[in-house]
Amino acid sequence: MSLTEKMKRELRRRGHTLKPVVSIGNAGLNAAVLREIDLSLQHHELMKIRIGAADREQRKAIISEICSSCEAELVQAIGHIALVYQEKQD
Repeated sequence: MSLTEKMKRELRRRGHTLKPVVSIGNAGLNAAVLREIDLSLQHHELMKIRIGAADREQRKAIISEICSSCEAELVQAIGHIALVYQEKQD
């Protein structure tokens, strides 16, 4: 699934008012956090994640791991906040 620019614009508009559902601290990403993110994405479809990693490269790696393991798409990443989308399964 690849998001078009039009879809990303709409998702960014919808995500603007959302609050981060999951926060990842300095301990990093583990299996329990990934499971919680996956469950939340299945329920909400679109969610914000706060990533407290120290530098930009670590945040990019964490976002990449989340998207690949949860079969999700990154809509937008600004600073410590990532907006992630996963199409609902019927």
